[in-house]
Amino acid sequence: MEYSIKKLAEMAGLTSRTLRYYDTIQLLKPKRINSSGYRIYGEEEINRLQQILFFREFEIPLEEIKNYLDDPDFDHTEALNQHRLQLLARRDRLEKLLETLDTTLENLKGETIMADEQKFEGFKQQQLADNEAKYGKEIRNAYGAETIQKANNQFENLTEKQYTDMQATADMILTNLKEAVKTSNPASEAAQEIAKLHKYWLSFTWPAYSKAAHRGLAEMYIADQRFTKYYDEPAGEGAAQFLRDAIHIFAAE
Repeated sequence: MEYSIKKLAEMAGLTSRTLRYYDTIQLLKPKRINSSGYRIYGEEEINRLQQILFFREFEIPLEEIKNYLDDPDFDHTEALNQHRLQLLARRDRLEKLLETLDTTLENLKGETIMADEQKFEGFKQQQLADNEAKYGKEIRNAYGAETIQKANNQFENLTEKQYTDMQATADMILTNLKEAVKTSNPASEAAQEIAKLHKYWLSFTWPAYSKAAHRGLAEMYIADQRFTKYYDEPAGEGAAQFLRDAIHIFAAE
């Protein structure tokens, strides 16, 4: 069955303007243009749009989505299976958050006793699920499934103090990085303090530290746009590259 741009937009919950933009950036081209000059979409385009919307649900940038879909080795079925796994992980994460919330309410009413560590279980599960959805495949390829599982287990077992300390350390890295990057000197004392702080942040989840692994992680910060965005958006353009260079200098010996 074929659809006009208006009908497809309505069916997908989008606007015609969005579909025209997808056409402009060659993310989703229409099947054909009819005699009246209107874009017409067929089954292949509908399936591609569904994939686009699944990827967008996981906050994948449009440029990356295009690269995925245009890859000759892209497997439509395998991609749907991966989407399903990610959505199941999201569901489990939300259920855990609801469980934490309900237990907290019961604790406030005096109906149950809740350990302080329990108050953060849902949030830790959420962070693990988010990291898995965004970076799971890449970090497993880089470090191996066993290493990542050990890191996840260590994270899950963090005490309340350790968890809050880890979050505060991550915020401090971004805050200090925003100032240090202005110096354009990754060998500066300020930059090296950030690299040292980054090593401390890793200690919360890494079973063991190695300089080679630290440098390897830093490489991912500039090789993967999602990591780059994580540092560049709050700390300024070039922050991820600056941090990578600082870590390489820190872990050079």
